[in-house]
Amino acid sequence: MRYYRYKNAEVSCCYKYLMFSYNIVFWLVGAAFLGIGFWAWSEKGVLSDLSQVTRQNGFDPVWVVLVVGTVTFVLGFAGCVGALRENICMLKFFCGVIGVIFFLELTAGVLAFVFQDTLREWISDFFLTNVKGYRDDIDLQNLIDSLQRTNQCCGARNPNDWNTNNYFNCTDDNPSRERCGVPFSCCLADPAQTVVNTQCGYDIRARPEREWNTVIHVKGCIPALEGWLPRNLYIVAGVFIIISLLQMLGIFLARTLIGDIEMVNSGFRY
Repeated sequence: MRYYRYKNAEVSCCYKYLMFSYNIVFWLVGAAFLGIGFWAWSEKGVLSDLSQVTRQNGFDPVWVVLVVGTVTFVLGFAGCVGALRENICMLKFFCGVIGVIFFLELTAGVLAFVFQDTLREWISDFFLTNVKGYRDDIDLQNLIDSLQRTNQCCGARNPNDWNTNNYFNCTDDNPSRERCGVPFSCCLADPAQTVVNTQCGYDIRARPEREWNTVIHVKGCIPALEGWLPRNLYIVAGVFIIISLLQMLGIFLARTLIGDIEMVNSGFRY
């Protein structure tokens, strides 16, 4: 009985170190995201009192940073160690998770296209829920302010959505100085001002509605986002294509490396 050994009975160094280089970047990015997330929580005192996590009224953006950081860190670690140690289990784990994420992205895109009205309602309700918690979380506050300033909008559908917030509602028993107002991020930009006027939206909703557009943006953020998407469709599509190509590259490198390792591990052939 004769045995034949492959002439090149070793894993391709090219694919091995390409896989390692591909993943070391994501590993470091994941570690940075985790560091930023935990730092943000420590600044808000969440780490010293974890019960704050369950007491929050709105969405905490730090959760997105931590989840993305955790997934990226774990995948980067699995890819790096799997490539360096030629560990098939870790490489298959990496490949499988990337494949699942890619499938979920495609599914989310299709569902968003098919159920546009439902998605629009969900986003509107989500925005209104977080308007209520605007003053309860500094990160949520900064996120909403950034969204309103960038898109030149106010509230989900209109400025009256701020009536759902305890500080801005117009009820007679509201003692807040911000009563019947809106956040400063709703205000029209004044090129002559070098310092942001954080009180520009005070009492604006106590005036007649016809005067609002001289001080604040009257368009809601949901209609503003609906208008933004068609204008930037190519940019959005480009981002998704780049992300998809990076994911497919990772799967290709992992599967190629797995094939090389299995071929080498098979040893001799009859």
